[in-house]
Amino acid sequence: MAASPRQASLTPRRRLVSRGVAGNPANRFEKFAYEADPEAEGVDAGRWLGELQEPEDPPLATEYFHDPSRTLLATNSSPDIGFNASLNPYRGCQHGCTYCFARPMHEYLGFSAGLDFETKILVKNDAPALLRKTLGKPSWKPQVVSIGAATDPYQPVERRLRLTRRCIEVFAEFRNPIGIVTKGSLVARDTDLLAEMAQDQAAVVHVSITSLDDSLRRVLEPRAASPRKRLAAVEHLAKAGVPVGVMVGPVIPGLTDSEIPKLVQAAADAGAQGVNHILLRLPHGVKELFEDWLERHFPERKQKILNRIRSVRDGRLNDPRFHSRHTGSGVFAEQIHQLFEVATRRADLPGLPELRTDAFRRPEPPQLSLF
Repeated sequence: MAASPRQASLTPRRRLVSRGVAGNPANRFEKFAYEADPEAEGVDAGRWLGELQEPEDPPLATEYFHDPSRTLLATNSSPDIGFNASLNPYRGCQHGCTYCFARPMHEYLGFSAGLDFETKILVKNDAPALLRKTLGKPSWKPQVVSIGAATDPYQPVERRLRLTRRCIEVFAEFRNPIGIVTKGSLVARDTDLLAEMAQDQAAVVHVSITSLDDSLRRVLEPRAASPRKRLAAVEHLAKAGVPVGVMVGPVIPGLTDSEIPKLVQAAADAGAQGVNHILLRLPHGVKELFEDWLERHFPERKQKILNRIRSVRDGRLNDPRFHSRHTGSGVFAEQIHQLFEVATRRADLPGLPELRTDAFRRPEPPQLSLF
């Protein structure tokens, strides 16, 4: 396992929590897999909690590990992504979104893309210091940095660690522009910093909302903020002068696509300046995890939804080709895009401003005292 054995200074919370998936599929890079004895696991868990748990309902504690990475910003070479540099203070995500395209990234760390992704979180404790070092180098060219391109920067643990906020403080000091993507309403906490950066056109926030149906959110994105709280965060940011948009995504054909008009209007009513969307992606083992989720929660609609996904993915459940992977293809994909276009036109959104880099500066180092 690539993670350091030294755990972050957080005490795991030993309580049952909702999870997005039901198990840990084998890591595609590993030759061996651990298969637990359900009866033994159930008995041990019961003793641990002071009461007998059913074998199918074991306790799951979130564990935090120190990420020993010595570099922070990742660079992107994909031609269909609109940024070159990104920052993710955490690896793995407590939100537990069943469909998350980043789940397979956990396999590179020796974990599973299943429950491990949402229960074993790597924490980049040194992120603010590493960021300051990077931005302070003469070789750094000011550019937009995307925060949260892979895992959510405002997942629940951020409330305690404040890593994302401390990184934004560094960006604000250098006036280096940032774009944030999150499903967390906690982003509203950092409105003061974001509003300050917005004065130099150096900050924009995209709040991602998949559905307005909170009962669906509870099983699809079990530990993410409710749609109501996310829209409240949009409104709070907008009133403070922070350019904010809504990412309708992922759009799940046959399940959430009918909500597009209502979602776009709700975003506009909350003060969003722009709205965009992206189609569901199911890379690697996420396909099997999503199929299992459908079987558990929507068995009567499972085949219809899977067939609709295949119809926008050239007959497959995933299409990894650049450009096509975000937009899909075929009649149903075109219908979704047209529905979105009509909804945004009716909402008459002004659009988000372009971020600028000309306010970038390197702060003067503190002057040493002679005494």
